Amino acid sequence: MSEKPLRVPKVLRIYLEMREYPILARRIREIMRAELFARGIVAPEQFFDEVEEQAVKSQQREGISNPLYEESEVIWDERIRIITERHTDFYFAHNLPHSVFREIVENTIRGREPEREEILSFNPELAPWDLLFAQGERYENLPPNERKAVKHHLQEIIVVLIKGMISDQLAFVGIARKYFTISDLQQVLNRRIGRGKIGGKAAGMLLAWKILQKEAKEVGGLSVSSCITIPDSYYLGADAFYDFLVLNDLYEYMNQKYRDHSEIEREYPDIQKAYGQGRFPSYITRGLEKILKNIGDAPIIVRSSSLLEDNFGYSFSGKYDSYFCPNQGSFNENLAELKDAVRKVYASVLNPAALLYRSQHDLLDYDERMAVLIQKVEGKQHDSKFYPTIAGVAFSRNPYRWNTRIKAEDGFARVVVGMGTRAVDRVANDYPRMFALSHPQLRPEVSQRQIKRYSQHMVDLIDLKENAFKTVPLAEASLDQINSLRYLASIDKDDGIQPMISSRSHVPVDQLVLTLDQLASKSRFAGVLRETLGVLETHYKRPVDIEFAMDLDYSHPDLYMKLALLQCRPLSRRQDSKQHQIPTDIPKADILFTAREMVPHGSVRDIEYIIYIDPEKYSSIADNHTRYEIARAVGRLNRALEGKSFILMGPGRWGSANIALGVRVTYADIFNCRALIEIAMPHEGERPEASHGTHFFQDLVEADIYPLALYPDDEQVRFNSRFFLRSKNSLIELSPADKELSKHIRAICVPSVTKGRYMHLIMNTNQQTAIAFLG
Repeated sequence: MSEKPLRVPKVLRIYLEMREYPILARRIREIMRAELFARGIVAPEQFFDEVEEQAVKSQQREGISNPLYEESEVIWDERIRIITERHTDFYFAHNLPHSVFREIVENTIRGREPEREEILSFNPELAPWDLLFAQGERYENLPPNERKAVKHHLQEIIVVLIKGMISDQLAFVGIARKYFTISDLQQVLNRRIGRGKIGGKAAGMLLAWKILQKEAKEVGGLSVSSCITIPDSYYLGADAFYDFLVLNDLYEYMNQKYRDHSEIEREYPDIQKAYGQGRFPSYITRGLEKILKNIGDAPIIVRSSSLLEDNFGYSFSGKYDSYFCPNQGSFNENLAELKDAVRKVYASVLNPAALLYRSQHDLLDYDERMAVLIQKVEGKQHDSKFYPTIAGVAFSRNPYRWNTRIKAEDGFARVVVGMGTRAVDRVANDYPRMFALSHPQLRPEVSQRQIKRYSQHMVDLIDLKENAFKTVPLAEASLDQINSLRYLASIDKDDGIQPMISSRSHVPVDQLVLTLDQLASKSRFAGVLRETLGVLETHYKRPVDIEFAMDLDYSHPDLYMKLALLQCRPLSRRQDSKQHQIPTDIPKADILFTAREMVPHGSVRDIEYIIYIDPEKYSSIADNHTRYEIARAVGRLNRALEGKSFILMGPGRWGSANIALGVRVTYADIFNCRALIEIAMPHEGERPEASHGTHFFQDLVEADIYPLALYPDDEQVRFNSRFFLRSKNSLIELSPADKELSKHIRAICVPSVTKGRYMHLIMNTNQQTAIAFLG
């Protein structure tokens, strides 16, 4: 009697045959699952729920009791992949004839699949990401005529992935879905550590870059899209922040946002210390190690990228922290520094300034999570110094014009040599170059003496030898190593400031003035920025600002430029379409002051209180302790006058790091006022600059506070100092604790000193005129 032939189980038969196609196996199984889902044999949700359940059981069989910490995300993903393959073979073998399997294999080998009407057989909102990526990749790889039929399915998959991985802001998604591809999203996924979104800062950078790659045109024969790039970037997902909190038992601090602001300020140092001692889940440590290996010894910047940051309507400019890591030590030293930077960024979620900002914009109840953006620093090495040629911030709208020829719609930029930190923060005794992009050669300064005084004197850079971020004088910045130096510097000679003829001219550093004049006049710099900002504003449908770093190469014809886009934010802009005509019939006795430089557009009516700090008395204060107390007193008055219409007047530069130049307030000290008047009294014979373009300026704009520069020494303006110095001082009534500061701070209740009249402030940017008067 003959033996029966050995029957191979269907599942084993599929498994054995699949071994013959090691490269195509993944694609074949994707089609097998699609067939199962399309025939209704199993729903995608049920299928992948079963896969996850089996994966957890397999962990238990292998002795893993705490999967979150004992198994990395990479291993978990590999476990899911293996079980998904086995589960696919199981369902197919037990529900469909083997001939269907052979047909799928043969069609895949030939590069085609069974023809059928394309129906998306799963709900993308509920489907696992591996299915979404696989299906989206298949759609994108179809020939154009076939892709058209599934375009709507592809769009839905892209939207679901954008919302899960990048941002769920509808305004953002509505733009991003037109530009992101499955390939783009796969690259983000491959560079992400942990789960969750990559945060607003990373999202804004990526979207702006994608828009510019597709939409930017040529400027003077130069393709703008070809010279714009983004830094080498990696992402720590927002959900990893929760894992850090759980591991270190830090949830006790998450209710800080509901405390009184004084408590928040008092407890923040302890919070920073607690976060600074935190441990990381193993998968984060492994991810950071991988990033360091990929980047090598290049300098790194660790940047905040919270879910709220760079939002449509709320920019959070400067509210969260970023840190440079020079990355020049041993691997373990560099890893320790990188971890410490991430901890500091995490702690800044509870920064008092950030929590106050959230409170003022009704965002306290939002479940804020901090993603982290880790980037290779843009720049080049000059001897032992590392920095980009230039960097800065640029705005698509110019809110302050120093000349009526300047076009507000063409934007403006603040630019420095070196790291852009000196362009976005108000620093002491130093000045970026201001560019009106419609007229880049039209400077705010008039005389050559002013040009020299209001130029950049210090450079922010990374000292590779000392493994440190530093601020150094020009003489220590190795400027002679920049091959495009003549575009950045002029020569200070006895007969005036002259252009450099060649970058290789051996000019003593003490004779160099960073005017950036030839950058303005002999390059496409302004045109590239203008096109960049214009395209982004058009597609964002609102004004934007960007932060950028730029390398210039003099060896290329007409100065080759590589513009690295670091950040893009939609701007908050006052929607004020009124004309605000300057009245001409105000009696001279009723005019309190006028201004005619850097004038914004708008009005503040019925001003009840003026908080006035006398610039002359402020400059004569002998100790900084008193100056600090004046700033704190302004904060107390800001709280006391909540609900009142009041303005602040005092020595500019408000918010400056140099406390001798202005009152060192923060957003927390001023957010209730209606206007901030920076009285630009000369300091050591020179005027301070206005604050436009800095993070401090952004705070004013978003809080609907009008900044205005007042120059009393200008013969063409009026300034009724007698009113401010002789009117009754109500400081003690408003803030009794500040009695000792009454000789420095004057609180003027306008109706009480004018028999019931109020102060009005009208500003017209087109006329470059402002007037404050009693009405």
